[in-house]
Amino acid sequence: MDKLLEQIKKGVVWPFPGGVHPPQQKSLSNSASITRLPLPDKLVVALKQHIGANGKLIVEKGQHVLKGQALTIPKANWSVPMHAPTSGTIADIKLMPSAHPSALPELSVIIEPDGKDLWCELNPIKNPATLSHDELINIIHQAGISGMGGAGFPTYVKADTKQPIEFLIINAVECEPYITADDMLMREHAKQIVQGIELMQQLLNPTLCIVGIEDNKPEAIAAMIQAAEHNSLILVQKVPTIYPSGGEKQLIKLLTNREVPNNGIPADVGILVHNTGTLFAIQQAVYEGKPLIERVVTVTGNTIHKPGNVWALLGSEIKHLLDCQGFSPVPQQQVIMGGPMMGFTLPTIRIGVVKTTNCILAPDHKELAEPGPEKACIRCSACADACPASLLPQQLQWFAKSKEYDKLQEHNLFDCIECGACAYVCPSEIPLVQYYRVAKVEIKEQQAEKIKADRAKERFDARKERLDREQAERQNRHKRKPAVKTPDEKQKVADALARVKSKSANSDEKSAVAAAIARAKAKKQQGDALEPDNSEVAKERALRKEQARQYKEQKAQSDEPASPDDKKSAVAAAIARAKAKKAAQLANAESTTDDALQNEAPVDDKKAAVAAAIARAKAKKAAQLADAESTTAESTTDDAPQNEAPVDDKKAAVAAAIARAKAKKAAQLADAESTTDDALQNEAPVDDKKAAVAAAIARAKAKKAAKALADAESTTDDAPQNDAPVDDKKAAVAAAIARAKAKKAAKALADADNTTDDTPQNDAPVDDKKAAVAAAIARAKAKKAAKALADAESTTDDAQVTSAVENNDAASSTKADEPKANDDKKKAAVAAAIARAKAKKSQKEGNDQS
Repeated sequence: MDKLLEQIKKGVVWPFPGGVHPPQQKSLSNSASITRLPLPDKLVVALKQHIGANGKLIVEKGQHVLKGQALTIPKANWSVPMHAPTSGTIADIKLMPSAHPSALPELSVIIEPDGKDLWCELNPIKNPATLSHDELINIIHQAGISGMGGAGFPTYVKADTKQPIEFLIINAVECEPYITADDMLMREHAKQIVQGIELMQQLLNPTLCIVGIEDNKPEAIAAMIQAAEHNSLILVQKVPTIYPSGGEKQLIKLLTNREVPNNGIPADVGILVHNTGTLFAIQQAVYEGKPLIERVVTVTGNTIHKPGNVWALLGSEIKHLLDCQGFSPVPQQQVIMGGPMMGFTLPTIRIGVVKTTNCILAPDHKELAEPGPEKACIRCSACADACPASLLPQQLQWFAKSKEYDKLQEHNLFDCIECGACAYVCPSEIPLVQYYRVAKVEIKEQQAEKIKADRAKERFDARKERLDREQAERQNRHKRKPAVKTPDEKQKVADALARVKSKSANSDEKSAVAAAIARAKAKKQQGDALEPDNSEVAKERALRKEQARQYKEQKAQSDEPASPDDKKSAVAAAIARAKAKKAAQLANAESTTDDALQNEAPVDDKKAAVAAAIARAKAKKAAQLADAESTTAESTTDDAPQNEAPVDDKKAAVAAAIARAKAKKAAQLADAESTTDDALQNEAPVDDKKAAVAAAIARAKAKKAAKALADAESTTDDAPQNDAPVDDKKAAVAAAIARAKAKKAAKALADADNTTDDTPQNDAPVDDKKAAVAAAIARAKAKKAAKALADAESTTDDAQVTSAVENNDAASSTKADEPKANDDKKKAAVAAAIARAKAKKSQKEGNDQS
């Protein structure tokens, strides 16, 4: 370090690679002192004139402002305020073209000067040494000072760096052709610049301050040496005239022999660089209390009659500066903001001056010729030799054209300072810098999109993690043990249950279904209790059917007017009563079958005996009901003709006979099917599951038989209405059908008997209980089959009677003029046929009982 300081103090400089020597053309503007221009007609003050965020606007349209009054206040990082350059009225606040090659619109405040140029209240500091670090930083910040020689980096950020600074370098090189703003500022205001340097020394406390000036500015060098002779820590150093020695990294290399790393800043190597114009603005803000509202601008070129440097208010239109200096445009005139190497052509001269505007160049065609068409690269390597950053401009241009952004970054594209030296020496006139600028913008956009996507992914992952955590918490909350109830809470629950049970026990309207469910639950809990008796349910069902039948009879009697056909009404009533009893009989038989099947589960001998006795009792009851029904129907049918008034005896007898035949046939089919199924079910011991299946099948078949009975009854009801006199042929057919049905019933009985007889032989060894149950079921079914056969024979006899009656009726209808004696003979024949049928039936019943 001491050796480096000694070398620096001796005036040693270290060359940087590359560089070019373009014509200086500085003599056009450095021969006259800096002048002040008259106030313009309007000022267009852009709110964004630096790197960082815009300030918050605090003025509005139509408001009158004073010179130096703040238009914005800082609101974010790297944000500095803007101030009114003069007093006047805010005419508008709108988007205006920006000082950029694209001239993209920026929000701007348009001020119409009032001509008075009145200052706002200022707060100058006579002794800055008494200020603290933060107070001094705040003054620089509120004055709106940013870098005035490069990209416009906010000065307060640089001044408030936390890294140790060894060398403070003041960039007074001004290497670009035509520009003399810093040269003239140092000549005329060297003392103020040195005061600004001393303020930065107070903030940064560097080891040494070095003022770098090109050796082609002897007047400026002399002025700065004289102004800084009282401060031994300020060293004025001459550097060789070569472009771009004014670049930040190149100047650091020249004065300290240190190199800034890739993607690094000078503070990383203990160095800080400021421009002379920036230091002058710092001195004005602290000692005078003035914000940054004006700067020195070089206005030069062959089309300018009075080239020189002027104090330009920020926001002054470029047109105003050119007009004040005697601008004489030529055809296809171009106006450049900045120098010929790094400047850019303005799309319009209505753009306002900004803090980084140091030169306005208006050349003619001879002075700065238009570039020719781009030609193919000849690979001469002149661009690489001239590059001060030691890059490969040719490779970078190829990658930029093919949009290979990854390779551009690998070749350190962002180390390019866009000095234009490569394009200046290119014999093919390739605008290399333009390719680099476009590629940089696209890469930055991609990086911004990637950052945005990464942040979105982070938010998504955070949200997913939060949802998973909440779901896990919910699941764990459900898994937690319930809180232990206190004795009082338990007592309350017990009291509530007791009230519910007492209310349920005292209820007189409990249904039969609920009672059955209760009995089933009790049986399940006790395990050894007997199966519940369904007799109560059957009684209630029979009672409901009887009530329904009575209601229908009452309704029929109330709806139907009295008619002479009283005999038919009596027959219909008798048939309806017979049907109701038959339905009750079928229901009881079904219940008996189900109970027998349910009792097949393994129980002891006592239970088996009880179940068998119950089955026998129910079978006898069913047989008794069937006999009573048959007797009632017959008596009703027989008595009806005697009590009737003289009506059509033939139709009544036929209807009664057909009804009995169909009802008996339906019962016969149901009994035969039930007998066959029961025989099959009792073949071998089965488990509870098979027993349940068999029970379900039996119930289904019972329902089918009931449906068949209903169909038969409906047919019976219709038959008397649709009856008409038939001939002998039809009577014969009916008799034949009746005899066939009788034979079918006899065959069904024989099959049932065979099944019953064979079942014990095919059975595997079973226990006493199952044997007793099977015997009881077999006996009940045998009785049913015997009764079915009797009914079938009776049906055959009735059919014969019916046929005879019909034949007699047919004969009587053909002989209407026969005497009344024929009618008496017909009635006698009918009575004889009925007597024979009853005799046969009685004889058959006697045989069955025996």
